[in-house]
Amino acid sequence: MGLVIPRAWLCAGLLMGLMMSATPMEQASADAVHGAMAIGQRTSVPVGYIEFCRRQAAECRIRSGNVPPVLMIRGMEDKLASITKLVNRSIKPASDLAVHGTMEFWSYPDSAVGDCEDYVLLKRQMLNLAGVSLSNLLITVVKKKDGEGHAVLTVKTDKGDYVLDNLNDDVKLWSETGYRFLKRQSSTDTGRWVAILEHPDVLVGAVD
Repeated sequence: MGLVIPRAWLCAGLLMGLMMSATPMEQASADAVHGAMAIGQRTSVPVGYIEFCRRQAAECRIRSGNVPPVLMIRGMEDKLASITKLVNRSIKPASDLAVHGTMEFWSYPDSAVGDCEDYVLLKRQMLNLAGVSLSNLLITVVKKKDGEGHAVLTVKTDKGDYVLDNLNDDVKLWSETGYRFLKRQSSTDTGRWVAILEHPDVLVGAVD
């Protein structure tokens, strides 16, 4: 039986990683059209992901070419929504400190407990097993309106970049989430991260 997740759950451990990500963001990539994020330069890798890659090295060495975005047809919309709801209701929220004894520990939630990055990893794994390329499933770091760090899964589609979030079951365009987007995995190299540029149409609200 699934577990109902408190919507106010915070992923405070990411805040430490955000403070280490102040890399200059410059020219946007050509992807910044029709609801897609504008991507800047290569940037720092979150501390938790570095540690994750030490344990799961093969997952961080996957390179690919220019893979076409996911076709956002009705079947895909249903798949994204169903996996979001399934994972959100199957994992009990708990901090890394409570589960692992450390502030930042990214892992698959094998014991059905975890924080925001763990939800993201499981959704990413399930969608990849369902046939979606990892090039279109990108771990993404954001700031919420209250300034707290948070992680979501970005899905690159032909209709724009959609976000899967453990704080909300709705699958939304990134520009409709109210978050400030900072950085995400590269779509061509799972071990690299790139900055996300500010966009005038993004509804970020008031962020410290």
